[in-house]
This record gives sequence, C-alpha cells and structure tokens, in this order.
Amino acid sequence: MKKSLIALAVLASAGVASAQSSVTLFGIVDATLAYGKGSVANKTQLTNSGYNSSRIGFRGTEDLGGGMNASFWLEAGMNNDNGTGAATSLNNQASGTSTASAGTQGLTFNRRSTVSLGGGWGELRLGRDYTPQFWNLTVFDPFGTNGVGTSQVLNSSLGGPVTVRASNSIGYFLPGNLGGFYGQLQHYRGENASNVANDGTGSAIRLGYANGPINVALAYSSTKYSTGDIKTTNIGGQWDFAVAKLMGYYDRDQISGGATGKGGLIGALVPVGPGEIRLAYSTYKNDLAGTPKTNKWALGYVHNLSKRTAVYATYAQARNSGGAAQGLNGAITAANTNSSGYDFGVRHSF
Repeated sequence: MKKSLIALAVLASAGVASAQSSVTLFGIVDATLAYGKGSVANKTQLTNSGYNSSRIGFRGTEDLGGGMNASFWLEAGMNNDNGTGAATSLNNQASGTSTASAGTQGLTFNRRSTVSLGGGWGELRLGRDYTPQFWNLTVFDPFGTNGVGTSQVLNSSLGGPVTVRASNSIGYFLPGNLGGFYGQLQHYRGENASNVANDGTGSAIRLGYANGPINVALAYSSTKYSTGDIKTTNIGGQWDFAVAKLMGYYDRDQISGGATGKGGLIGALVPVGPGEIRLAYSTYKNDLAGTPKTNKWALGYVHNLSKRTAVYATYAQARNSGGAAQGLNGAITAANTNSSGYDFGVRHSF
C-alpha cells in the first residue's frame, strides 16, 4: 500500500473554493540471485530487478479546479545489491550518458522526472520519460523487460539511446475517456549547439485501443544522428482469455544508410493459484555481415506472498547464429554458441 506523506487542503484565491495537494513516496526493492552460463565464462551474482526494476520515487498532484490538475513525478532507479544509483542520459546521445561508478553514483532520477498539466483534454508532460516506441516492448512482454527472460528484441535492438527513455522531452497523452482509444505523442531534444549535428533529437507517436479482453497498439519514432537517423516501428497486442493472456509484438529498427534489425516476441501469462506462469519466445536479427541472430526461450513463475511481496524463478536459453554472441546474466559465450541463465529472487513494493 502506498503511503501518503502529505495531505493538505488549501484555500485558493480568486473565487476558487479549494485545491488539494498530495505527495506520495513509492518504490520497489527487488533482489535477484542470477547465474549465467556461456562457452567462454560463467557468472554468478547477487543483482537486482529480476522481476520488477528496483526504484524509489516521489509523485504528487494538485487539483487546480475546473477539471485541471498539476502533477510531478521523480523516480530513481537503484541497485539495492550494492547501494548505487543508476545511469541516465543528458542529451539522448552516447556523449551524454553518465556512468554509475560503484560507490560514487548517488540517486539519479533516471527512470522518470516530469512535471505535467492535465485535464479533460489530456495531459501535457515535460521532462525525462519513457518513449512511445518502448511501451509496446514492455507492455506486451510477459517478463516486462526485466531479468534473464527479457525480450531479445530489447537486448539486441538497433534503436539507439532512446530505445527506452528520452531526456528533454515534450509529451502529450490523450484523455482516458475515448472509448478505449489511447495515444502518446512525444518530441525530444538532443540540445546540441546549432553549429554541430542535431543528434538525439526526434519525435515519436503511439496509438492504441484497449477494451475488454483486447489491447493493441502501434508505435513509430524517428531520431536524428550524424551516423544515420534511426527509425523504429513496432506493433503489439494482447488478448485476455481469462485462463491465460496471450501477447506478442513485431519490431523493426532501421538506420538510414546502415543496418536494419527485425524481431518479435510471442508469449503468455497463465494465472496459477496465488501466482503466475510466464512464458516467452523472442528473436532478433540484423543484416550486418553474417546476419547475426539470437533466439531466446524463457520460462518463469511468480508466487505472490501478498499484494506487495512476491518470490520468483526464471530460466532462459539463448541460441546464437550468424556471428551473434549473446550471453545471459553476464556470461560470456563464443559466436554461434548457446547461453543459458536463471534468476531466483524476491520483490517487495511499497
């Protein structure tokens, strides 16, 4: 249960009767015993985020009256296995990506740092946020892009620094009263000087429909880079059969004048008592020399001890070809050889 830290009722001026403000502390602590096996080297580690990404955050909303509201969201990723924070990007480019040096990196609000205005017309959101092209990769992945079972599309993506999040973004979200239709439009800036390449600047859009058992969405993005603009298109969907949720997506990344990557996922979530079985098959390849390709199978189980606490186990195997050398959970494997790994962990949310 989320804990409200502050609940205030303040009288506003100019004839507005009152406005309410609230600030909430929230977070997840997820510890994972992870093992990876490869043809060159194996690795065992106590890490984090095998089920849900570990984080701590603050969010708040103020009622402005007349159906309007203002809100903020500050969310920091954290490595609870060693106490460090997580890296972020200043400009959606490799040159602006900070490193999370062990023992020196404090909390960074890398996951989300936004301020918003909302109403019946939708929401205007400013700051660092998830990109539209990422949502289909995580919403329609049974493993939620976490742990050893994470989709191979995300592991091998050619989508560049904005595959997951973008800094310096301006976003608009459709209101939630459109009969199941939803959407997000986002523009993000690399913020380079006018006399250098406009790297890291781009725009993206996502449109979807969710009603009853069905949820489908299409996303497209285009980001400028001097090494070749990156364009990503993906489409995903889910159907809830009550006894199981089937889901999947297709993704295509193209670098102008360069490589093209294609991949997809098909998977399922099957409720079993107080828990859930997770199953996924994902694949990704590009047209570089040899046509590197990796296929991955993943099987997992989550057992809910309460609404806030769960234990989980996941096993995955990656098969490489065409020169690919994807190792799981930090293992090192030679080109065209297999790798496997497992996660055992506990997740607590607050």
